[in-house]
Amino acid sequence: MTSMPDIDSGPKVMGDDGQFHATDEEVDLSGTPIEAWVALLFFWTLGLTVFYQFFTRYVLNDSAAWTEEIARYLLIATVFTGAAIGVAKNNHIQVDFFYRFMPRVVARIMGLLVDVMRIAFFAAATLLTWQMMDKLGSYKMTIIDLPMNIVYAVVMAGFAAMALRAVWVMRIHLQRGYTVLERPGSEMNER
Repeated sequence: MTSMPDIDSGPKVMGDDGQFHATDEEVDLSGTPIEAWVALLFFWTLGLTVFYQFFTRYVLNDSAAWTEEIARYLLIATVFTGAAIGVAKNNHIQVDFFYRFMPRVVARIMGLLVDVMRIAFFAAATLLTWQMMDKLGSYKMTIIDLPMNIVYAVVMAGFAAMALRAVWVMRIHLQRGYTVLERPGSEMNER
């Protein structure tokens, strides 16, 4: 027969007075990267735009046509600035299964190769976005009379931030002597 766990063995949240007592930990935003603040700004602007679209469509019964296009571009901006956070935390999708079976030297070389290829990819994407912006020239958005290059400039800035963060991640990998692929349980903050 399985014994039931003691209900009082966990953390105490009810005081002797029968009231619920809980305290939150202090919030520390000092380690928040600049990309996160930019992504948050785009996200809240997107949220306000979608709310305005909802309000004009369902409350005023006169939908603002520009909101759908701008919301799409703000979503793109949120994704590309937010992706730089993923690069900084080194938590993009990766396959580390085979690293468990590779010899240590081969795993090290492969991990560094992944770092170099990631930097090269983001740098190439930055350059290609620049070239596309050059080819677009004065192409305008569909509804709003603004240059489409505004959207692509944010995408290019996102790729550039990802490239810089990838260099930063590689530097950390070189300093500590292993990559996250070699030791999947490690965190980026460990040095």
